Amino acid sequence: MYNRIRDLREDRDITQEKLAKELGMWLNTYRNYEAGHREPPFAFMVQLAKYYNVTLDYLAGLTDNPKPLI
Repeated sequence: MYNRIRDLREDRDITQEKLAKELGMWLNTYRNYEAGHREPPFAFMVQLAKYYNVTLDYLAGLTDNPKPLI
């Protein structure tokens, strides 16, 4: 999951600082989620899925298909 979070950000050439600001969170909190030092809460995962327009299953590593079925 943590690799997916990082890869999505890097694929879009977004810095950790910019993404944390856009998501309305502290930079250190975001860094801890991306590095796997803290478990991200469900609400954050939903916010991230909406931001990238991917499924929660994709973020969790349950599927390799990032796009929603609908």
